[in-house]
Amino acid sequence: MRPLYGPDFGSYPAEDVTWLLKDLSDVRLEAPAEEREAAVQTGRAHYAESLPIEYQPGPEYRRLFHEALEASAERLAYATGLVTEQILAERGPDVVLVSLARAGTPVGILVRRWARYAHGLDLPHYAISIVRDRGIDTVALRYLAGRHDPSAVMFLDGWTGKGAITRELTAALAGTAFRDDLAVLADPGRCAPLYGTRDDFLIPSACLNSTVSGLVSRTVLNDRLIGPDDFHGAKFYADLAADDVSALFLDTVCARFADVAERVAKDAPGLAASDRAPDWSGWEAVRDVAGEHGIDDLNLVKPGIGETTRVLLRRVPWKVLARSDAGPELRHIRHLAEERGVPVVDVEPDRFPYACMGLIHPRFGKGAAQ
Repeated sequence: MRPLYGPDFGSYPAEDVTWLLKDLSDVRLEAPAEEREAAVQTGRAHYAESLPIEYQPGPEYRRLFHEALEASAERLAYATGLVTEQILAERGPDVVLVSLARAGTPVGILVRRWARYAHGLDLPHYAISIVRDRGIDTVALRYLAGRHDPSAVMFLDGWTGKGAITRELTAALAGTAFRDDLAVLADPGRCAPLYGTRDDFLIPSACLNSTVSGLVSRTVLNDRLIGPDDFHGAKFYADLAADDVSALFLDTVCARFADVAERVAKDAPGLAASDRAPDWSGWEAVRDVAGEHGIDDLNLVKPGIGETTRVLLRRVPWKVLARSDAGPELRHIRHLAEERGVPVVDVEPDRFPYACMGLIHPRFGKGAAQ
């Protein structure tokens, strides 16, 4: 398999990311959320075999995105600086960045740009697929191992939820020369050892789908389309170019690098020396909430702002639990919930370590729309 590059695949410049994916742009894979949810929950299909229909936001939601980006740009730049300094401390200047597509890809590009800004480094950056319950793309791993020292690879993602992908990564890399210490911009689930923050704050790239991720879909693993020697697949939504804010997101955050550089330099050593061991408290909080709401499948509980947004954009939501002290960072969550007729239930501030949780309806086939 040959890798893919923008602008032929995706809207990111070729130097920003090498996509280790198979181009499925000409294949019809989208299905309505209700249809996909029924197939997934009844075991007739895996969520990675198809794609949700891309949500196209209205003017009010677009305004919320731009406001959120402007309000959080400096905080994002600071978190980017901190996690990049940890990555360089762990792997050195020859680190190979490997993002978990697609939420990890914008973060990988930000890390790459900080390394260039602060240290003059030109780091290789790839994006590969990992699928819950199906593992990481082994063809992509073989490609990386043939070109780089596996011990120099650092895997990156955007944020953690309860830690399912963290566990998936560890299981998938067992017995290989790759290391499993995942780096993320935000680790509210407290399950990653390298992070920019453990606060559950709004990362605006979570607000949208492909239009803030280089116009690339989430990844696809479907036996009809992906052979044993193929990378996992994805689509390039070139027809959405007019709505693409991928470059705007990156440029807005990078424009704040100079504002936070001194603070990052001062704070990074202390963070590196601190106890960053995962305690998995987020996973325990999810188990508690699932028990309270009679949910047997923990996959139906999506903690954190990023994961709750995904529930509202892609799945069949049941309800949203929101900490009463979460404030304006949940405005887009409340907007989406109102659009879809999903109740938002306020909970006590000390209820869980996340700003919110999204619950997928556990009885979809028995009237989830009610």
